[in-house]
Amino acid sequence: MTGVFLAAGWVLPVSAAPIRDGAVAVEDGRIAWVGPAETAERSGAEVRDLGAGVLLPGLVNAHCHLELSHLAGAVAAGSGFSEWVGALVSARSSESGEQVRAAAGSAALGMAAAGTAAVGDVSNRLEHLDLLAAAGLRAVVYHELIGWDPARAEAVLAAAEARVAALKALPGVAVELAAHAPHSVSPELFAALRRRGAPESLHLAESPDEERFLRSGDGPWCGFLESRGLGHVPFVAPGTSAVRYADSLGVLHPGLLAVHCVQATPDDCRLLAERGVSVAVCPRSNRFLGVGLPPVAEMLAAGVNVCVGTDSLASSPSLDVLDDLRALHAELPDMPPSRLLEMATVNGARALGLGDLGALAPGKTAALAFLAAQRRIKDPLAYLLHSTVRATRLVA
Repeated sequence: MTGVFLAAGWVLPVSAAPIRDGAVAVEDGRIAWVGPAETAERSGAEVRDLGAGVLLPGLVNAHCHLELSHLAGAVAAGSGFSEWVGALVSARSSESGEQVRAAAGSAALGMAAAGTAAVGDVSNRLEHLDLLAAAGLRAVVYHELIGWDPARAEAVLAAAEARVAALKALPGVAVELAAHAPHSVSPELFAALRRRGAPESLHLAESPDEERFLRSGDGPWCGFLESRGLGHVPFVAPGTSAVRYADSLGVLHPGLLAVHCVQATPDDCRLLAERGVSVAVCPRSNRFLGVGLPPVAEMLAAGVNVCVGTDSLASSPSLDVLDDLRALHAELPDMPPSRLLEMATVNGARALGLGDLGALAPGKTAALAFLAAQRRIKDPLAYLLHSTVRATRLVA
């Protein structure tokens, strides 16, 4: 055997059973072998012993907004989702490009250092993409379109396409067109996006305000639209759930990353699975905004590819997906820990179209994370979910 060998008290391949006293061989940036450390030692290979901790694939944060990092702690939860969105929009009205870049760059470096290998990053400005590459993160950047006025649909899309076309290619960074949500994007803009094979991501069924607006056409979201000068735009409520409404628009398609889905019903969960939609859940952000918790067990049972995101620092205290896994474990103590780990690794990689990440297996990219431990661990998955230890990125 050749390459660099890393040994640890536990190796969590994700695609296979945990290995006590395991090792991973890395050669030319790829995983060449995974197995017992004693096998590597008997071969005469030089083995770097990391200690008693847990070696696992680099984590995947499937949904965040790095360009909102400068708003950490700046926007209170308020009395409801629509009010919070209004406060967020107001706070963003005075932001500067330098401010956004500085905070986003710092957040990206912090994510990478804490074991995150890849991120699904939502962006309106597209001014920090080089900082993702500089941090060594693989990234799918979803350029988010917002446009409730149908008269502006083609202009909004044309401006976005021009912005994306002007971008410089960056290693490991892909840019896709996305839509904000069914209650902030007109059917006409959705139709224009659909003609171009988009959107690739969408906030969906996040709040009771959204559900009420789509079911009955009234409620707090109407007040938000009026405050933005959009109260004149005619809209006939479809009288159905956000998931069903999105499907009626032809938006649900294989490869779509739907975010949140807190309000999804059992029927909605089955529909998402039938359409091949992945769902990124952000439990800490949902709790902060008071919108509820996503029906993770129901989505998994229906066959949905469920992954995990942190959302932004404007609604979450950190960009560490392990914190969201631990929050989910506290809410769903009966869910197998292995399923939770899959959500933050292989499921997230699948959702972002990054099939070479998310597991420790021969041929995969050697994106590795490590949780240190002071002594031998009896159960590595329990340690992952109950410890307060942060992961670190490993470079072989």
